[in-house]
Amino acid sequence: MGQPWFSAKGREIHCNRRPLVMGVVNVTTDSFYDGGRYVESERAIAHALELVEQGADIIDLGGESTRPGACSVSEQDELAHVIPVVKGLVHRVSVPISIDTSKSRVAEVALDCGASIINDVSALRQDPAMASVIARFDAAVVLMHMQGTPQTMQQSPQYSDVVGEVVRFLEGRVQMALCAGIAGTNIVLDPGFGFGKLVNHNLKLLDGLSAIAALNHPVLVGLSRKAFIGNVVERPVEHREWGTAAAVALAVERGAHILRVHDVAMMIDVIKMAAALNPRWSSCREEHDA
Repeated sequence: MGQPWFSAKGREIHCNRRPLVMGVVNVTTDSFYDGGRYVESERAIAHALELVEQGADIIDLGGESTRPGACSVSEQDELAHVIPVVKGLVHRVSVPISIDTSKSRVAEVALDCGASIINDVSALRQDPAMASVIARFDAAVVLMHMQGTPQTMQQSPQYSDVVGEVVRFLEGRVQMALCAGIAGTNIVLDPGFGFGKLVNHNLKLLDGLSAIAALNHPVLVGLSRKAFIGNVVERPVEHREWGTAAAVALAVERGAHILRVHDVAMMIDVIKMAAALNPRWSSCREEHDA
């Protein structure tokens, strides 16, 4: 089911006992679910601490929305939103801090302040300097598939074989990262649910997630409250938690190692139960049988 651990600045992060939970903290004004709630640094820090208390294994900070049609944010604005939160968290939490950015300068400053993971939705394509920054800090990187850009990705995405095309794309980005000096043990893969994909594409990709897990890198999935879930369950974003729970359970069954979610406490229960029922995660059962 893929390599069950990865390294971030020399720290091994294991996801072999159960899938890990990445708690989302968007310090943006226009993210699709929680935009505007945590723009103020103190509120963002407090929310991150709450997610860690609920059991988040990783905190993912984002200073630029990547929802469909989102406007780009300047480097200075992104730094102003993200860096005070990193500085306010790094000595107060023991879990790794991930930065959701495609800008090398934002990554560099955040890594210098104590972050250890870069979650790049462009898979190192947007900023030519990003790969060298990650390699220099020995940071972990999440390489995500996206067709188009956040501004264009949902206009008319097309695939002949969505699972096969995502697999081949991620294989290519892994090779690029390795050639840039990023260690193979530092690479995490994300199939990019909702990024340049229609409802049927997302459903096929979720069903075929085991093909991504077979690439021998940990697999991160971001399903939380996504539009395709809303389309299936016919619910607005505020009421997609149960649809998200079903998708998360299936992702665990298909081999996901890290689940990026907004509702940490609820999804930890879903993940623990799904893992306990799955032979891939036998250690979960052994832990509770002991």
